[in-house]
Parts: sequence; structure tokens; C-alpha cells
Amino acid sequence: MLQTEFEFTLPRGYVDARGNLHRHGTMRLATALDEIEPLQDARVRANEAYLSILLLSRVITRLGDLGQSQISPALLEGLFAADMAYLQNLYIQVNDCGTSLVETQCPHCGTRFALDIAGGSDNA
Repeated sequence: MLQTEFEFTLPRGYVDARGNLHRHGTMRLATALDEIEPLQDARVRANEAYLSILLLSRVITRLGDLGQSQISPALLEGLFAADMAYLQNLYIQVNDCGTSLVETQCPHCGTRFALDIAGGSDNA
């Protein structure tokens, strides 16, 4: 069975207007429309880097207590740079590479390691 949604934990997290921290979320696989439609947006034509913001706002289905309808480009603009970089890497991993392995870092000791975000276990 094809896995279409992937859970993630942001390195820092999004802090909402009330001061609540949102770190855990889910991202779905992108569709062709997800990648094509933002190319028509004036913000992307003015600054190609904005494409990442629009793409991620379409494929992130949950961030903490926030549902997909609340995840907007404006919300993603407020992410810390480390979180944005993490989400961009995750997007590439699950959509372009066909693998669910993501490089991550332990928030306590700083050790970098590969994490299988598909959640399956390979006990061969």
C-alpha cells in the first residue's frame, strides 16, 4: 500500500499568536496540481524562493493543533529558518527521491542520523 502522509517533528516549532508551540505535524505527497498551480502566483514570479512557501502550505495537512485550513503561506512565513529548511528537505525526500529516509538531528545531544519517517521497521 502506498503511503501518502508522513508525520514530522520540527526542530524548533511554530509559535502561534497565543504563544503555543506547534512541532508535530503531517505532510502529504504532492500532486501535479500542487506543483503547477503556484507557478502562476505573482509572488513566485517576483521571487522564485516563494514557491517553497506555497508548495508547503498546500501539502502540510496538520501542524500541532492546526488543521490544513489554518496552514497558510502567512503562517509558514513565520517559521524559524531551521524549520523551513527541515520541511523543504522532507518535501524533497518524500516527493522526489521516493524514500522515507530523512536526515535529522537529536535536539539533546546534536547527533545527526537518518530517520525512516515511514515508521516501518526493517528487522531482516
